[in-house]
Amino acid sequence: MSLQQEVMTKLKEAMKAKDKVALESLRAIKSALLLAQTSGNAKGLSQEDEVKLVQKLVKQRKDSATLYKEQNREDLAVLELAQIEILAQFLPVQMGEEELKNNISTIISQIGATSMKDMGKVMGLASKKLAGKADGKAISTVVKKLLS
Repeated sequence: MSLQQEVMTKLKEAMKAKDKVALESLRAIKSALLLAQTSGNAKGLSQEDEVKLVQKLVKQRKDSATLYKEQNREDLAVLELAQIEILAQFLPVQMGEEELKNNISTIISQIGATSMKDMGKVMGLASKKLAGKADGKAISTVVKKLLS
């Protein structure tokens, strides 16, 4: 089942359950999908593009939640975090820290990276290999730890 079909099914369920947070989150995905499809991509979106799109929505919500917490608006931060949980249903399972370290260690040894000067090479390959499985910020943090 494509992401769009899955979102529509969940949207109907959320409407029946009158779940406002789920409705808002699912409508955001639906809107982003429609925008991406109508912006010149006649073939439709690949599964990888769909994952990137949902990841972007999750990142936006994380950033918003962080800002709300900094400004002592816990009520708004809670809403953003609830939306993240709903959006995360449409993402592949994220790697744990140990698994991420193992994968990045393998990449570092393949490239032959030895210092922080090689971080760009490692990040480029790691981002491609681990796309959808790990957050870019998490990848960056682990790469910095391993190269320093």
